[in-house]
Amino acid sequence: MTTSTERQTRGYTDIGGHRTWFADSGGTGEPVLLLHGGLSDSELLLDPLGPALADRFRVVAFDRRGHGRTADTDAPFHYDDMATETVAAIERLIGGPAHLVGWSDGGIVALLVALRRPNFVRTLVLIGTNYHYDGMMPTGTGHGPPRFIRDRYAERSPDGDDHFAVVAKKSFAMFATEPTLTTDDLRKISAPALVMAGDDDLATLAHTASLYESLPQGQLAVIPGASHAVIIEKPGLAGRIIGDFLSAPGTPETYFPVRRRPAAKRA
Repeated sequence: MTTSTERQTRGYTDIGGHRTWFADSGGTGEPVLLLHGGLSDSELLLDPLGPALADRFRVVAFDRRGHGRTADTDAPFHYDDMATETVAAIERLIGGPAHLVGWSDGGIVALLVALRRPNFVRTLVLIGTNYHYDGMMPTGTGHGPPRFIRDRYAERSPDGDDHFAVVAKKSFAMFATEPTLTTDDLRKISAPALVMAGDDDLATLAHTASLYESLPQGQLAVIPGASHAVIIEKPGLAGRIIGDFLSAPGTPETYFPVRRRPAAKRA
């Protein structure tokens, strides 16, 4: 692993036999692992959320295979493989449980890690996350990633700008058929979870609500005037909500609990 005398470390390490870019803020706070979205990179999460979290938490991130500064391979993309990669990253970079903050594809990966390795998950923050591919809004023909996503890829990828078409093709093939989790799967996740979305997000609001209502310890934040890029559009608000949740992730005390009333009292 890259070492540094600075508090913050950024460089390359081996994760699952693949040279992988990572960032680690250091410090003694509880670790928070940021999981970036599809076709994007860790710095797209680190830049808006890092300032809100770094004073209280050790913030860690890595670029998944074929994303950001981590080179691609010939293999197709599958969320299960990304979850395997993320488990290896937790073992390598953290060595124990962490708060998982996932945006878009990163949130899907976080759900899979929580189902597979609940011992590695303190809490979940799921931003613009769908648990089934049929929960997405129709976007019309010819819809592709925003230009700034391709520009960021060209600036960072060791595979070069021309490889973006390959990564996009593999990504959209995955988006069309994955993930395929059910609400019964979600009910198995015991970790406290914050579901966050823009009010004009890619997932339908009904799908987002079912994600929240299916998680046994779920909380919900729908940010007004925001899209799937809510963490870029409203970084201060999103960062405060996430930071507050991570600092007190248990069952909130409210004046009029309905969904959170004990089952005996609801009967």
